[in-house]
Amino acid sequence: MKRILITGGAGFIGSHLCDRLLEEGNEVICLDNYFTGAKRNIIHLLDNPYFELIRHDVTSSFYVEVDEIYNLACPASPIHYQYNPIKTVKTSVMGAINMLGLAKRIKAKVLQASTSEVYGDPTIHPQPETYWGNVNPIGTRSCYDEGKRCAETLFMDYHLQNRVRIKIIRIFNTYGPRMHPDDGRVVSNFIVQALQGKDLTIYGDGSQTRSFQYVDDLLEGMVRMMQTGDEVTGPINLGNPDEFTILKLAKKVLELTGSKSKLIQLPLPQDDPLQRKPVITEAKIHLNDWEPVVGLDEGLQRTITYFDNLLSK
Repeated sequence: MKRILITGGAGFIGSHLCDRLLEEGNEVICLDNYFTGAKRNIIHLLDNPYFELIRHDVTSSFYVEVDEIYNLACPASPIHYQYNPIKTVKTSVMGAINMLGLAKRIKAKVLQASTSEVYGDPTIHPQPETYWGNVNPIGTRSCYDEGKRCAETLFMDYHLQNRVRIKIIRIFNTYGPRMHPDDGRVVSNFIVQALQGKDLTIYGDGSQTRSFQYVDDLLEGMVRMMQTGDEVTGPINLGNPDEFTILKLAKKVLELTGSKSKLIQLPLPQDDPLQRKPVITEAKIHLNDWEPVVGLDEGLQRTITYFDNLLSK
């Protein structure tokens, strides 16, 4: 049994990771300040004697004895991370410093949940880990993009200077049950709008592309990454290389929900990437041939069922 700390553990991805690691026989400490996380995501775990829930903000120091740390704490949707951009930067940067300092003191292995947003609006397609990105440092998305980029720098410097055992993953668009219904991300937006009979809002003409990864596939990649030897630091892309236009996703959601909602177009937000698709060669090499296995139709149906139950309460 390992004792594992998950920051942002009450969030969408974090709560699923709590489930997964407990099922594997570990002791899990879930840290969250509930800015975007929710107790409903982990309430089913509160009676588990190997689960501990702590309300705490990662921008403040935290001391605990653990074997591994998954650093997931940070709002990840534009609506949430742009609500308080200074806080978003502090969460990425100070959170990384605090978790790296903790890992250094207790000699724990620490994983950073970075993002495909470090590539910005890419000029190279698809995006390999060797691509340095095309990021606007003063735009409305910069608080998240540059915060995550700086966190990667900190992780690598703590590794090189202090020999901290680090793992960096870059998460591409991920969806599934427990997404926040009002987070503004395209999958949850479309599903909630369709179920409520509202118009589906497409930003731009819908020709921009994304790669949609179901949360279970991401968890498998994260756990495999943490299990690699110290020589594997990353960054490693974790995403689905199947590419879909936003317009195709909207039509797929309408088909699966049976909704009669219409599609309406709104202006494209500033610095919104036109293309996003991961190269996952590194993941296949270092993570035992990892690749996504849940298809879009199957994943969307599971997510639609979750939101249908949530909205009917």
